[in-house]
Amino acid sequence: MTSNTTTPGLRGFSGPDQPPEDVIRSCVHCGFCLPVCPTYRETYRERSSPRGRIWLIKAVADGELDISDSVFQEEMSLCLNCRACEAICPSGVKYGELVESARAQIVQHEAQPIAARAARKVGFDILLGSPRATRLAARGARLYERAGLDRFTESTGILGRLGLDHADAIRPEMSEEFLVPGREHWPAIGPRRGTVALLAGCIMSTAFAEVHRATARVLARNGFDVVVPPTQGCCGALAVHSGEADTGRKLARKNIDGLGGPEFDAVIVNAAGCGAAIKEYDFLLREDPVYATKAARFVERVKDASEFLAEVGLVADPGRLEVRATYQDACHLAHAQRITKQPRDLLRAIPGLELTEMRESDLCCGSAGIYNLFEKDMAGRLRERKVTNALETSADLIISANPGCILQIRAGLEARGSDVRVEHLMTVLDRAYQQSESAEPPAGG
Repeated sequence: MTSNTTTPGLRGFSGPDQPPEDVIRSCVHCGFCLPVCPTYRETYRERSSPRGRIWLIKAVADGELDISDSVFQEEMSLCLNCRACEAICPSGVKYGELVESARAQIVQHEAQPIAARAARKVGFDILLGSPRATRLAARGARLYERAGLDRFTESTGILGRLGLDHADAIRPEMSEEFLVPGREHWPAIGPRRGTVALLAGCIMSTAFAEVHRATARVLARNGFDVVVPPTQGCCGALAVHSGEADTGRKLARKNIDGLGGPEFDAVIVNAAGCGAAIKEYDFLLREDPVYATKAARFVERVKDASEFLAEVGLVADPGRLEVRATYQDACHLAHAQRITKQPRDLLRAIPGLELTEMRESDLCCGSAGIYNLFEKDMAGRLRERKVTNALETSADLIISANPGCILQIRAGLEARGSDVRVEHLMTVLDRAYQQSESAEPPAGG
């Protein structure tokens, strides 16, 4: 692989986090990826397909294209990294490794405006790098809501004039009580089957804390002690996807140290993007002399909540929920982790729940971490496509397993004036168990 000194108009990749040459060469350009790629299906441009992007990466690696080339940078940004191409690829190309490495190279070698560098520093290193800072920012967002400032800014139209109306539409509502690692524990109900650690994360612990508690209750109901270890933090997915590999490595090391204890039978994750990121810590830390082996062992114990429950089996029967539902496959669960059957099996275990499949369930909704903040046009097109497909099912409830998907689809439904609800898979399963408990006769009755 060509490796040149960093100069304006850099040719070739250099330094750490170069796209793996063996992965680049493993693509045979067969085109199987084209029909499953969201951006290709929207544009029908070759360059906006996985095959086209690999050609661009190869051209930079071979010194035929500058890393500063606008088309190269645009396509690395436009890619959702949804990994649908990986799931269909007959050659097993690890496309995600290529795109994330290419983005890391752009961040390393391309000069950025001071404002952009400052925003990245604040966002990735400070807010996501420290759980305390994350909670402080979340408290500010909650105050913004409670003070009615959200309604004020909406009524004045100021956000639209600032170009922030789209960001506000997908802004999560903060939980009443955050999930603070180390402060809550759920003992097993009935015969104890083991102990698991729950990843708190950043957005999940502040905006989706009740999803965490629902997940813990479901696990406890099925015989597992659930612990939220105090030493842990953001999974690093948003940083890595944005080319900030060093920040991702710092967060990965912290989570391996905090969640990797031998007392845990598994590390449970209930956000698809977080789970995919953690299961790839071995690649992220592959050159770390201290953590490479630790990461390889650690990722073997990481399980999505639905994956884990399907493996160990339900010992408690959920109660009845009379609802017509459809399930939306989160990309990083379906494509990166290859988990599609398990969530559906759990939903089918709920009496009364009618599961209706939507068209293109596994086509990206356009959320993709913070993609919908910076690629608004493509994210909006994919959101509309997803909402249309969901509404065609006439479902009362849309179920997913990723916070970004839930926020994206909710925003799309609200824009259409629809009252269809969107909920996390674990929230639905927890409600079914609550129905079961309320139907049980009192002790001695």
